[in-house]
Amino acid sequence: MKKIPFIDLKRSYQVYKEELEKRVLKVFESGIYLNGPQTKELEEVLANYLNVPYAIGVSSGTEALFLILKALDLPQNTYVLLPSFTFVATAEVVVRAGLIPHFVDVEEETYNLSLESLKENYEKLKKKRKKISAVIAVSLFGLPARLKEIKEFCEEKGIYLIEDICQAFGAKIGNKKAGTFGIASATSFYPTKPLSTFGDAGMVFTSNKKLAKIVRILKEHGQTKPYFYEYHGLNGRIDEIHSAILLIKFKYFEKEIALRKAIVEKYMEGLKDLSPYLKLPYFPKDYFSSYSLFTVRAKNRDRLKKFLENKGIITGVYYNKPLHLQPVYKKFNFKNGDLPVTEKLAKEVLSLPLYPYLTKDEVNYVIFSIKEFYGA
Repeated sequence: MKKIPFIDLKRSYQVYKEELEKRVLKVFESGIYLNGPQTKELEEVLANYLNVPYAIGVSSGTEALFLILKALDLPQNTYVLLPSFTFVATAEVVVRAGLIPHFVDVEEETYNLSLESLKENYEKLKKKRKKISAVIAVSLFGLPARLKEIKEFCEEKGIYLIEDICQAFGAKIGNKKAGTFGIASATSFYPTKPLSTFGDAGMVFTSNKKLAKIVRILKEHGQTKPYFYEYHGLNGRIDEIHSAILLIKFKYFEKEIALRKAIVEKYMEGLKDLSPYLKLPYFPKDYFSSYSLFTVRAKNRDRLKKFLENKGIITGVYYNKPLHLQPVYKKFNFKNGDLPVTEKLAKEVLSLPLYPYLTKDEVNYVIFSIKEFYGA
């Protein structure tokens, strides 16, 4: 029986093994493990890639989001609008920052933040005389959210747009990269991400000089000079080893996005005749994904997942319980039925194996197995 992992991290490591080990060994030999030349170079390279003046390496995508919120110093207990259909980190940082998460629905086709739901929920809160300070737009599964339209809405309302591109670094709308529409953006270099390291790391991007300066201070415990603290900060640094790994992997980043895209195209072609059973991803015109996940909507999702597992194919479900229905957010008074698209997606989504070095035979085996399940 074939065995196809959801993501094969060992295979990716083997491709660049020599280069990676050589550069990491140089870090060991240098004796510099934090705030050194690897991190400085990585920040410069990735800032240039996104065409923004400031990039700050931090310890994770979660901390990147949190540091943005802390640096903006938003009024306590004001509301932040964000999708419920996302990883918990997007919401947990809002609570950590002393703000109130307010969940909105997503688009059925793209799985990303619904502009219509955003507007409706904004008006509902305004009618209750609630203060809204920001929107966090998540670009999910590699596809940019409707960032141009969301940016226009935020500017009209005088609130901040923060981008969560933890799953979409490298994606773009036209020629403009995701991560450059808001006041700042956060990305993750977690091992499963398109640009990844062997552990936790992240980055903040911004064109705002003041914000960049404060983020740099906050990630170093809030100190503005040695043992002198002007802010309540945290330990949020990226280390030199992760920076060195990322510099090597970034050399092949665009190549790997192209490989991911080719695999996605094979899936799209091979599964296109299963429309009664599968809803394939939708890519709007001029929207370019970084293909972090290939997520379909499947009839009898849980049975299909189990069937594929029995054939050695590991799949993922992102996300089977929306954030607005999670016990930890119960106090914010959301209930079943409040976000119908999100709740529907949670029962249907299934992510298929996707990583740059998935072979043609493996992709065909996944396609064949899905067709076998549906008798097609």
